[in-house]
Amino acid sequence: MTERPSQRTPNRQLATLIAEAGFSNAGLARRVDQLGLEHGLDLRYDKTSVTRWLRGQQPRGTTPALIAEVFTRRLGRRLSAQDLGLDACAPVYAGLEFAATPEEAVDIVSGLWRKDSGSHAELRKIAFTPAGLVVPSRDWLIGRADDRVGRGEPGPPGNVTRIPVQGRPTVPRQRTTDRGPGQRVTGGDIAALRSVGELFRTLDHAYGGGHARQALVRYLEHEAEPMLRGTYGENVGRRLFAAAADLTRLAGWTSYDIAAHGLAQRYFVQALRLSQAAGDRAYGSYVLVTMSRQAVYLGHGREAVQLARVAQQGVGSAAPPVVQSLLNAVEARGHGVLGEVRACTASLARAERALESARPGDDVPHWGRHFDEAQLADEFGHCHRDLQQYRAAAQHAERSLQLRAPGYARSRLFCRVVLATARLGLGELDQACALGAEAAQQAGEMRSARAVEYVRDFERRLEPYRDAAAVRTYRDRVAALG
Repeated sequence: MTERPSQRTPNRQLATLIAEAGFSNAGLARRVDQLGLEHGLDLRYDKTSVTRWLRGQQPRGTTPALIAEVFTRRLGRRLSAQDLGLDACAPVYAGLEFAATPEEAVDIVSGLWRKDSGSHAELRKIAFTPAGLVVPSRDWLIGRADDRVGRGEPGPPGNVTRIPVQGRPTVPRQRTTDRGPGQRVTGGDIAALRSVGELFRTLDHAYGGGHARQALVRYLEHEAEPMLRGTYGENVGRRLFAAAADLTRLAGWTSYDIAAHGLAQRYFVQALRLSQAAGDRAYGSYVLVTMSRQAVYLGHGREAVQLARVAQQGVGSAAPPVVQSLLNAVEARGHGVLGEVRACTASLARAERALESARPGDDVPHWGRHFDEAQLADEFGHCHRDLQQYRAAAQHAERSLQLRAPGYARSRLFCRVVLATARLGLGELDQACALGAEAAQQAGEMRSARAVEYVRDFERRLEPYRDAAAVRTYRDRVAALG
C-alpha cells in the first residue's frame, strides 16, 4: 500500500501503544491485514509498513481506523486514530464494528443511515465478506445487556414534572419538546416506530425490498435518530432500542433483497448491537437468523450453520417452540447448501417437532408469529431441492403454496420456483415451464433482485433442455413480458 509523505516526525504515540499492547511490528501488521479481510479489504502490510508508520508516515484510506480498532480490541478500551497519532478518516467500509457502548452504537448506525439516504452509491456496491460475520456474532454471544441506556433523565422516574394542584395530591404531567435531538421520547413515539415497521414489512412482502427501501432509510435518519439522541429513562430506552433494532434489521433485509449485500451485512450487524442495548436476547437471535439466511443465499453454507447455532446457543432452551423451530429450520438450510444430508434431515426433524409442540397460548414474539406450517413447509422444500430430493421438494413446496397467505407474494414466488425446479428434476418439463413462467411474470411486477435471481437460476437449469418445445414456449412467454 502506498503511504502519504510526511515530515517524518517519529510517532511516539503509536510506539507507546505498541509497547503497551505487546505487539511486534510484524504482529501488528498481521492483525491489521486480518481485520482488513473482515471488512473486505486486501491490505498486505508487513513489518516494514509498521516501521514506516513509526517513522511518521501516514497510512492511506481506511487503514488508520483499522489500526485503531486493532488496539481497541487488544487493550479493551476505545481508541481513535488520533490517539495513535494517525490521521482520522471516515471509512466507507465502516459498519461491521460491534460497538462498545450504546452511545457508540447510535453513532455508527446513524452514520450508516445518513450515508445510505444520500447519494452514496458506493455504499450499495460494498461486497459481502464472510469473515465479517465472526467478530459481531462472537461479541453478541459473550456479551451482556448494557447496564444503562437511559439518557438525560434526572429527577423522578419517567421524566415528569410535579405540579401541585390545590386540594389534590401532586400529579405527574409530561413535558413535551419539539422533534429533534434532546426531545423527550414517549411510548407513543415507540408505538409509531412499530407501526411504521409493520407498514414497510407489508410493502416488502408484497412488492419487494426495492419498493420503499429508501423511504425507510430516510425515516430512520429523520425520525429514529433524533429519538435515540433524545431524552428517555431506562424502560423507554430499552423499548426504543428494540424498535430501532427492528427497523434497522428491516433496512438490512430490504438491502439484501436488492442485492446490496455488503450494505445489508452492515445493517444486520448494527441491528444485532441495538438488540443488545435493548436487552432483547431473543431478537438478537432473530437477527442472526437473518444473517444466516443471507449467507445461505450467497452460498456460504458453513457460515450459515455457525450463525444459526450461535443464535440457538444465545437464546437457550427457554425460547418458545415456534422460535426453536425457526432456529433449527434455518440451520437446516445451511446444511442443505453444503449437501449434508444427515445433518440437514436432523435439523428439519427438530424444527418439525418443535412446531408441533407449539400451543395457541405460547408467548411468541411478534417477529416469530409469521413462522407457521406454511413457512416450515417452504424450508423443507428448499432443503430437499438443494439435496436434489425432488419428489419430497415438490410435496413440501405444494403444501406451502396451499397454506401461504396471498400477502406473502415474494415468498410464494420463491416457493413456486422451488416447485418448478423439483418438477424439472422429476422430468416433468411441461409443468416446470408453466410454473417458471408464472414466477417470471410475478418477478417482473416486483422490485426484488432475489426474485429475478430465483427465475434466472431456474432458467440456467433449463439449459440442457433448451431445444424442447416446452422450453421454447417458456422463452416466448417470458420475452413477451418485457
